[in-house]
Amino acid sequence: MDQFMKRAVELALNNVKEGGQPFGAVLIKDNKVVSEGVNELHKTYDVSGHAELLAIRRAQEQLQTNDLSGYTMYASGEPCPMCLTAMYFAGMEKVIYCQSVEDAVEAGLDKSQFIYHELKKSREERSLQIIQMSLTGELDNPMKAWKSKQL
Repeated sequence: MDQFMKRAVELALNNVKEGGQPFGAVLIKDNKVVSEGVNELHKTYDVSGHAELLAIRRAQEQLQTNDLSGYTMYASGEPCPMCLTAMYFAGMEKVIYCQSVEDAVEAGLDKSQFIYHELKKSREERSLQIIQMSLTGELDNPMKAWKSKQL
């Protein structure tokens, strides 16, 4: 195990000792630590307070960019769908993790597995109702406004 994964696991273990979940993350570029994070759900009551998301947020704020192309995320656990999506949006190309979603389920942390299964279903089959409502003529279209700004 390399130094970056050791650090991610160390962060996760320390978080468990402090009452948090067993997740730590270290964001790397050019073999250097750029930022770190641990799950802070127990501190902030924010469901988006995952280790990987916090490491991404800290790096983007510090670097003043949304583009993390060329960065590598080291995570003590396999990223959940939310964290994985953020990595795609940030343009990251590599994630290295230690423990799998299945390991998390064995530890009693089953939300990621549930969501991964839900995402495979059609909108109509998901447990969360997803309803599309058409724009009315009284409102401007945000997508058209965005597209016109890009031209």
